[in-house]
Amino acid sequence: MVLMYVPLMKDLNLDWNTLKALPRTEIQALTAGLREYNLLHAYDGYADKDINEMAKSKPEIRSDYAKYKEQQRKYQRILNMEKKPMSLGELLS
Repeated sequence: MVLMYVPLMKDLNLDWNTLKALPRTEIQALTAGLREYNLLHAYDGYADKDINEMAKSKPEIRSDYAKYKEQQRKYQRILNMEKKPMSLGELLS
């Protein structure tokens, strides 16, 4: 439980009394959201060549980076689906 509460307290600025008052489902949702946020922004600012250099000393970085890229592609697909198709006039201008 400590491994779950401490990140919520630190990253989301929640205090102990607030966490104790929250229902279990809300704590699980906050934890899932924080995990998703950390995954989506874990390698922001790094290029593929930077990852290759880092992976020489820590090979597990490649699998973490692959998860990061997959999540980025997933959300990019979602964003592209929500955009309405451009009209011919918008394409020509």
